[in-house]
Amino acid sequence: MKIRNLKITNLLIWGCMMWGTRAVSACPEWAAQRMAVEINTLDNQLNKWDIAYHQQGNSPIADDVYDQLQDTLHRWQSCHLPPDKQGNKPILGKGQFLHPVAHTGLKKLKGEAELVNWMLGREKLWVQPKVDGVAVTLVYQNGKLTQLISRGNGLKGQDWTDKAPFIATIPQYIAAAPPLLTLQGELFLQIEGHQQAQSGGVNARASVAGALMRKSSSPLLPQLGIFIWAWPDGPKSMVEKGALLRKMGFPLTAKYSKPIVSGRDVAHLRRHWFQTPLPFVTDGVVIRQEKEPAGRYWQAVPGYWAVAWKYPPQQQVTEIKNVHFTMGRTGKITVVLQVSPVKIDDKWIRRVNVGSVARWQQWDITSGDHVTITLAGHGIPRLDNVVWRVSQRYGFVPPSGDKFHQLSCFRLLHTECEPQLLSRLVWLSGPKGLDMQSISRGLWRELIHHGLINDLVGWLTLSTEQIADVPGIGQARAEKIYQQFQNTKQKPFSQWLQALGFPLAISVDSPWQSLSQRSLTEWSLISGIGAVRAKQINRFLHHPEVQAMADFLSQQSIAGFEPEE
Repeated sequence: MKIRNLKITNLLIWGCMMWGTRAVSACPEWAAQRMAVEINTLDNQLNKWDIAYHQQGNSPIADDVYDQLQDTLHRWQSCHLPPDKQGNKPILGKGQFLHPVAHTGLKKLKGEAELVNWMLGREKLWVQPKVDGVAVTLVYQNGKLTQLISRGNGLKGQDWTDKAPFIATIPQYIAAAPPLLTLQGELFLQIEGHQQAQSGGVNARASVAGALMRKSSSPLLPQLGIFIWAWPDGPKSMVEKGALLRKMGFPLTAKYSKPIVSGRDVAHLRRHWFQTPLPFVTDGVVIRQEKEPAGRYWQAVPGYWAVAWKYPPQQQVTEIKNVHFTMGRTGKITVVLQVSPVKIDDKWIRRVNVGSVARWQQWDITSGDHVTITLAGHGIPRLDNVVWRVSQRYGFVPPSGDKFHQLSCFRLLHTECEPQLLSRLVWLSGPKGLDMQSISRGLWRELIHHGLINDLVGWLTLSTEQIADVPGIGQARAEKIYQQFQNTKQKPFSQWLQALGFPLAISVDSPWQSLSQRSLTEWSLISGIGAVRAKQINRFLHHPEVQAMADFLSQQSIAGFEPEE
């Protein structure tokens, strides 16, 4: 009963952990016909990548990206297809050489809670680095290497025996070998002092696959190593297995196989190997039990006696949920993608800024597309690539760039002006403007939506009662807001100019009237102001909306805007 309750507890924990690096995604809200089309399109794309990798030795997409898209396909299939139409498809390959024992593959666990649940009831467990390379079978008969076979589809693979003499880490003859010896392992690129946390995968797997696929001998072959991770029908004890493998010329198995008794042990070694220099690229750890079935029972599906716990990907695949167009105070339009929440390191990503409309159009992104995201400097989410596009393209229409510029939307002339006016107000109340405390974008939006302000400076005439009438503000907060507004009347003239959007960040002592009387030539003669900036200043000072604001501020007795006597 205790074990059963513990299993239930761990299943509940695992359910929470499934949020891990991505929020649980519901089924897409697509009609059945479109769902079928999208499933078929994604499935075909994954098949093309399978062929490129397993038959041509090319890796057009990162392994972790491929895995995440496979997860997406399986999720969509579970939404749409009956259970008997779901399931893992065989790995494609054109190999014709039978493996003496099938390659089983590994179930990939989502986190420590799922690992702990898998470990329940199992004993004599070991953990190894999950070496990132190309899986092969080695066959020795009477000590002589007779076959080197690629994994292929797990049952059949390609014959790479002619490449073996060029790979120094593969013994061509083993005197101490039993009459028939079958080993499974990973051919990897030897990289001295490789730190996975710093350098990532460095495309090592694709390099190895490409070298082995070449008809002629590749200069990369002498740089390959071999990590034996399975000895079907071999010794029962992992210690004995490692010792015999070392004696036969395969030292890495014993060196990098560690006994464990808890999920915490695995987590520690996983973290250690992720950060520690190793002679190979890794993408996680493998946890296996000593007790295995006889080789004749192995199948080309994940076995029950070993699982993988991969490292969190440095790039996450996520789905575009929506495309938003934001507008700055100068009228510049920026495109922000709303994505399905994903976690990179310790940061949840829900929005990604892709820059200008032109750049977004170059990306050709719409809702439903899948993209990869990484963290750039200072933890800023960055769009890296579009890895899959939906077949049905929704056309988002950005605001017209011709309507908005540095001198547009000082007031709410039409509803399309609201985003720019709102950005102007945020700048005005911010640290580079009038530096008002606790005056947020949300407050400005509420004041606009309740008809209390429709321009950049009208808030100066609001009363406490008017502000308090806005739902959710209340009397106490309204009084604080009112006081912040009134305090701005004591701010210096140069600070007011900056807040209004004056196109020059300098301290200005001259009052408004003197500034507006300066000619274009006079402005251009001031140090640091060229012809272009002089025109911008002149247009700003003489724009009707700006002059109207100056008159209003003069009526409010703001220093510098009052007429000179």
